[in-house]
Amino acid sequence: MSVSDRTFRTPLADLHVSQSSGSGMPIVMIHGSGSSRAVFARQFDSSLADSHRLIAFDLPGHGESSDARDPTTAYTIPGLAQTTARLLDALGIGRAIIFGWSLGGHVAIELASFHHAVNGLVLTGAPPVSRGPLGMLRGFHANWDMLLTSKKVYSERDIERFETLCFGDTASPSFREAIRRTDGRLRAGVARSMFAGKGADQKQVVEQAPFPVAVINGEHDPLVRLSYFETLAYGSLWEQCHVIPDAGHAPFWERPDLFNPLLARYAEAVAEHSVANPARRNQPG
Repeated sequence: MSVSDRTFRTPLADLHVSQSSGSGMPIVMIHGSGSSRAVFARQFDSSLADSHRLIAFDLPGHGESSDARDPTTAYTIPGLAQTTARLLDALGIGRAIIFGWSLGGHVAIELASFHHAVNGLVLTGAPPVSRGPLGMLRGFHANWDMLLTSKKVYSERDIERFETLCFGDTASPSFREAIRRTDGRLRAGVARSMFAGKGADQKQVVEQAPFPVAVINGEHDPLVRLSYFETLAYGSLWEQCHVIPDAGHAPFWERPDLFNPLLARYAEAVAEHSVANPARRNQPG
């Protein structure tokens, strides 16, 4: 298995992308706020990378991608989804599983509301909430730590606290640098756009998805309400809402021994579903 790196220019930002050489259905992985594609290293270092074309990229304002050329447009959930859509088109991806973590999960749901290539959706640490503040309150814990997700300028103490929220005590040394590098305008812009209800109704998109939706969360996630996921009227929930024991907000990093087999099994289910249902219906949005 080999991994290639390349930068793609899109109207909103230049995106740095890593891909594995696996020939199976592509799995596009979208990281969370303050992170980078490096957070998926334990998926790239597994058999998943041999059996699937793993694709991970740095969102605008993160990692080795550029900051947004137009932050007002790009640093919203719809803007990030449109940028991701441009990347999928540039890569020539006709169908894929989209795995979104935290902010990346919300981007993935928005993408699923309009892009034909989305044939499967994996959500981790990303409750699909209805538009506006009330929806947000139902899906997330209301505590002081949540304020960090919208704070534009971080102190060193903020960086350390955010790292702990995301990874507990399991973070790689590079993760703190990724938080430090992040364009703080994105945090503020995304928070404003979500509270203003911009973009698709994420609850509706997930409940009406015409493909299997996988929900895989960490048992001790400090940011999201796990009970919220059980309240949704899923039309196509894969198996059940899976909870990874002894893991927090990033179970794919903390417990890849449990997460990766689930993702592999889900990918098989999506492939079978795609064969049985070749026509991709448009999503609500």
